[in-house]
Amino acid sequence: MYAVIRDRGAQYRVEEGMTLDVALMMAEPGEQVTLNEVLMVGGTDDVKIGAPLLANVSVIAEVVGEARGEKIVVFKYKRKKRYRRRTGHRQDYTRLQIKEIRA
Repeated sequence: MYAVIRDRGAQYRVEEGMTLDVALMMAEPGEQVTLNEVLMVGGTDDVKIGAPLLANVSVIAEVVGEARGEKIVVFKYKRKKRYRRRTGHRQDYTRLQIKEIRA
């Protein structure tokens, strides 16, 4: 069984047992999180699609820890003016493990 969930503007296709990285949450490792914004649930033979969300469907996940993404280099440049600025950014993520899809 799989589900498509929405978490703060991003959509993810999840299955039981898989891990995924979502935007940083204020949750401790080992804590259980309930994701209620489920857009679609599918199984072996049937698919339920919400309009836009499904009622009485949720995904239970456990917080595994936090991670950081790859560094993105931002380079500003103005020609003929000796203006160059180089900065970097690493996004923080929360790693979740999907425990159960309640449909």
